[in-house]
Amino acid sequence: MRFAFKTSPQNTSWDDLLALWRAADDIDVFESGWTSDHFYPTHSADPAVPRLEGWVTLTALAQATNRLRLGTLVTGIHYRHPAILANMAATLDIISAGRLELGLGTGWNEQESTAYGIELGSARERSDRFEEACQVVTSLLTQPTTTFHGKHYQLAEARCDPKPIQRPHPPICVGGSGLRRTLRTTARFAQHWNFDSGKIEQFTRARDALHQHCADLGRDPSQIQISAQVRHTGDPASTAATAADFAAAGAHVAIIYLPQPYTPAVLDPLAQALTRLAGH
Repeated sequence: MRFAFKTSPQNTSWDDLLALWRAADDIDVFESGWTSDHFYPTHSADPAVPRLEGWVTLTALAQATNRLRLGTLVTGIHYRHPAILANMAATLDIISAGRLELGLGTGWNEQESTAYGIELGSARERSDRFEEACQVVTSLLTQPTTTFHGKHYQLAEARCDPKPIQRPHPPICVGGSGLRRTLRTTARFAQHWNFDSGKIEQFTRARDALHQHCADLGRDPSQIQISAQVRHTGDPASTAATAADFAAAGAHVAIIYLPQPYTPAVLDPLAQALTRLAGH
């Protein structure tokens, strides 16, 4: 099993977030770092809690690190037009020297969507929009021009230049476990599927659904990396044990969701426990 970490850019200072990422960049057991992409605080936090914007934060972190792969876990596709997002992704892949992981999802946060006047839509509308967006993003990152006539998006000879360093494009990581639609879209477009925090039984059910969608589409499921988020509650041994459970169930990567306040001191004990796990 391989390992990564995740931070949320809310209720924290930039200096603390930066110090943690710089320290993690020097710890080889962490192959990637992830940040969430919302405009309002999540996890029942007070709406007045301050939160840094995800993609600007990620760009700054790319400049502050040298080794870590990095991405948003994940970007709700309704926050930004997919043509704009494709250009952002190509630019950040160049800035980071080819280290971007492109995290995408259908979107779910009704509070921030309503507050900003961004249409969230029904579950079906979100799934339809997401599938179109994946087509748009993939085409813009790989083709000279893109013309697209969909229900949600229309493009006419659209360009995205320069192209990203990674070819054919940065790996697309889909977050979400919708058995019928989200995982089918994952099977069509993604190179990475992420399971949010939850029970092993929920993970295995979603994993099996993803594999079935791959079979239906004629795609080898081994082409899709599988990761699971594991919340770190402060006990490195317990976190490593939970990661081991997900590894046994088929996860390739455990993304350790770090608690606040962010401090580099949390990393070494955690890295030691994870290294022992990786060695077994």
